[in-house]
Amino acid sequence: METKDLNRIKVVLADKKRTNKWLAETLGKDPATVSKWCTNSAQPTLENLIEIARCLEVDVKELLRI
Repeated sequence: METKDLNRIKVVLADKKRTNKWLAETLGKDPATVSKWCTNSAQPTLENLIEIARCLEVDVKELLRI
């Protein structure tokens, strides 16, 4: 079964010229957790997704692959 990328966090980080490390520090999260979100091996909660969007100054929709 093929895995599908559910979020675009990595893409948006690159567009904003930000790193996983910056996002982890900004959110107060473990860098390993943020790395899992960026590689789509784990997904953030809705609350975390909203906080990520706020930090990156984007709409939550931009973080989702629809």
